[in-house]
Amino acid sequence: MYKWILPSLSEILAASQSTVAECSPTKAQRQWRVSLAATEHLLINSLTPADSETTQGLILAAPAPLFSQPILTQSLQRVTFTAKPFNPLALMPFEIPEAIAMVDAEISPHESVLPLLPADPLAAEQFCLIFTDKFRLVLVLAENDSGHKSFSFSFEPEVVQQAWRSLGARVMLSNPDFFSELDALVEKYSPVAPDYRTVIQFSQLLLQELTESQEDKATKEYTDPVTPTSSNSSSAKASPRPDVELLQAFAHEVRTPLTTIRTMTRLLLKRRDLPANVTSRLEIIDHECTEQIDRMELLFKAAELETCATVKSSSTQLTPMSLDQVLQQSIPRWQQAANRRNLTLDVVLPQQLPTVVSNPNMLDRILTGLMENFTRSLPAGSHIQVQVIPAGDQLKLQLSPQTHCQDTNKTATPATPPIRKALGQLLMFQPETGTISLNITATKHLFQAIGGKLIVRQRPQYGEVLTIFLPLEVSSKQKLGVRS
Repeated sequence: MYKWILPSLSEILAASQSTVAECSPTKAQRQWRVSLAATEHLLINSLTPADSETTQGLILAAPAPLFSQPILTQSLQRVTFTAKPFNPLALMPFEIPEAIAMVDAEISPHESVLPLLPADPLAAEQFCLIFTDKFRLVLVLAENDSGHKSFSFSFEPEVVQQAWRSLGARVMLSNPDFFSELDALVEKYSPVAPDYRTVIQFSQLLLQELTESQEDKATKEYTDPVTPTSSNSSSAKASPRPDVELLQAFAHEVRTPLTTIRTMTRLLLKRRDLPANVTSRLEIIDHECTEQIDRMELLFKAAELETCATVKSSSTQLTPMSLDQVLQQSIPRWQQAANRRNLTLDVVLPQQLPTVVSNPNMLDRILTGLMENFTRSLPAGSHIQVQVIPAGDQLKLQLSPQTHCQDTNKTATPATPPIRKALGQLLMFQPETGTISLNITATKHLFQAIGGKLIVRQRPQYGEVLTIFLPLEVSSKQKLGVRS
């Protein structure tokens, strides 16, 4: 018997015997996370590069968007279901009829948000329905009344179709106009059985993710053995790094509502009838949300590197990329971060920026996060120089504070390093500013994961100097001039 008027997705998959046995929340969460990683690789491999401008599929997910790779966000239409929609009226100085278009195909062709009733059991589930020309897939993570969790997935066309009927019925009740468009889009991707090679590829990706996770776990148990000195030793072994797991959970819980708020805000910004002061406020909200979402992404990635063997696996995602394009996006944000703290910033670049090998999506976030933390550690009035110069088969990007001493006959006052306190294995706390950030070791691991290297040196008259090395593409290993 279904507990509600419409079956939840976990009930549909349970009826089809697609459910993995119930297990602890931690184990089920790991199954969900590993399966999403395999699904992301499967989607990227199945897309047609020549059609990057064309919608090649549909993703229905809850309670937040699941994939952030640009190739997926640009090629797939995404609908997010949430039981806690953002109320924009709380920010409005006046009433706007139909203040927010939660779904509008013309305004936001690739991103929509739909509500779920809080009483609906589906609101407590994490799920993902995928529709493409090559396959259909449903993944669900659910928790029962006793606190046990179960993870389910199915490529079976009829099971996926039943899941869509159940979800579509909810859309029909809440937004009948959008349902007709969404239903037509679902039907565009015919419910045919997937090629056996697609299922085999998914299985291989799944095994690869699981194997890397288990290998990393075994390595940690070997290098960090727990001595059974008390009755609590078994629980310590089960969770050798509770602060890392807590950080992962925290980053996820913060990122989820911020993503919803940003999505709603961007939909509002598409409206042309908003007063200038409202648009300005919404742009500030969008900026703040994006900044904190990127920050949470870095925290989550750093925690992931501590629990999985992703330093090695991330190397397969490194590609030649234009550093010039990244810096064009990053430098204005660096300037804003410096201006907010009454700092000045000078950037010195080569006459021609070469092509480097890295992860385009992560490099911008990591550099911006590093600059944000760097500016927070300096006193107001300081000057920062960012210099990019070739260094053999690498490109060197150096951040250094400059001395204020103009008199060569006087000795510059030694810089006082900021006070930092460790918070667990990944974070540090700066009491003067109240800033919490990744520690140097975790930051170095992030750069390692994207093919780079970070070196931190303390110079008495200058303070902390950060140097980043990025590998050059073979064709770009040439001597470059410098421009200011």
